[in-house]
Amino acid sequence: MSEGPEPGRDSRPEDAHSSEDAARSADIHPERGRADGPDGRPEGDTYALYRRGLDMLTRGSPAAAVQLLERAAEAEPLSRSILEALARAQFDAGSYADAAGSFRRIVEASPSDDYAQFGLGLSLARTGDPGAAAEHLALAAAMRPNLRHYTDALRSVRATLSARSELRDGTGS
Repeated sequence: MSEGPEPGRDSRPEDAHSSEDAARSADIHPERGRADGPDGRPEGDTYALYRRGLDMLTRGSPAAAVQLLERAAEAEPLSRSILEALARAQFDAGSYADAAGSFRRIVEASPSDDYAQFGLGLSLARTGDPGAAAEHLALAAAMRPNLRHYTDALRSVRATLSARSELRDGTGS
């Protein structure tokens, strides 16, 4: 997601990023019985789709990444690694409602995932629901108060809510 410390990087510490082997063994299982691709893995392999999707996302092609990651998510619907990458790609492609749906699936499976709470909050804010956004951003900020972009996003959404309230009440300028 582009909201964070620097473009193209998420807010997780370096040691929290899944290595290729960790992601492969944790929750991404290759499909079998397909012709081998140039990297020696089966062509159409779920892990290859995931890696290619991440590569497209890193290179600034989120719409292309969405296409690949949706195919990977169909093959491995319970993979949090794939779902998170898909949500990030959807967000960066401007498909905020889709991103919110993907981040929501992660939050439902793991409410203590601060990054998913943050992503869901940002996505909801972009869809025009600052009230729901504030709830998820507050959870993310409470879990990781040391991450300034979490607290900045929460402050921004709360300012939007306050301004809307003032306009509604007729107390705004």
